[in-house]
Amino acid sequence: MGTEALSVRMPKLSSSRPLLETARRSGLAVAALNFYNAETLIAHVRAARALNASIILQTTESTINYLGLPMIVGMANAAAEEIEQAVSLHLDHGGSYELAARCIDRGYTSVMIDGSKLSFSENCALTRRVSELAHAHGVSVEGELGHVTHNDESVGDDIARFYTRPEDAAQFVAETDVDALAVAIGTAHGFYKGEVRLDFDRLKQIRTSVGETALVLHGGSGVPEHLLRRAIQCGISKINFGTELKDAFTRAVKTSFSTSDDIDLRRTFAPAIAAVQEISQAKIRICSERQ
Repeated sequence: MGTEALSVRMPKLSSSRPLLETARRSGLAVAALNFYNAETLIAHVRAARALNASIILQTTESTINYLGLPMIVGMANAAAEEIEQAVSLHLDHGGSYELAARCIDRGYTSVMIDGSKLSFSENCALTRRVSELAHAHGVSVEGELGHVTHNDESVGDDIARFYTRPEDAAQFVAETDVDALAVAIGTAHGFYKGEVRLDFDRLKQIRTSVGETALVLHGGSGVPEHLLRRAIQCGISKINFGTELKDAFTRAVKTSFSTSDDIDLRRTFAPAIAAVQEISQAKIRICSERQ
């Protein structure tokens, strides 16, 4: 019996930096989509394939605790094999150096370290440590300056005190060597309770102050399309989406259970996958297609 060479497929996941650089130079952005289980991941894969687009797949620490790093990385690598364009696996809102290190060690290609609630000097020091480790392994790093609040937080009338200052952004980027910077200009995490107001003048100033560093907008869910497009025009290269995706999935599953006694989860989850895919495609279009 003859022997055949074993074909080994290498992981396709990319660091996020080349995706963001391409988007920035093109005046576009990359949609960063959080996933929570196999079904939401399938939805994002189908959306990216339908539009032949690059995406950034994201998980928070809560999802890591739920699925485990080996499962997440394995799923993301499998997903990347099904998408023609480059895909990155990103840690969203990493809360510690140790978590970022674990993700880097396991195969994440991009990590965020969120020191936004620390003092400026402490945030710089923590982010710089993560950058040094990540860059040594070819992994991209995102930091956050200013504080993107949650809609459930009580922040009073002076929300602008949480916003990113352009002069601080320039110093932060210089001291930390981050590849991307999440900025606070008026967005928030969770469901918005009133009109969304974004400080585009501030964003333009930050864009100028940080040179070629990519800028990230958190709290993209619920922001009207025209504001997202304007944010991209003003220099945003990555927009995060999570809340709308979870909401669409949960609503569809509830409907499935309320209208049928079918216990086949593949049929129960099918409408939920379709609902998330529809939103994912809409967000990818906003980010990657010109008006």
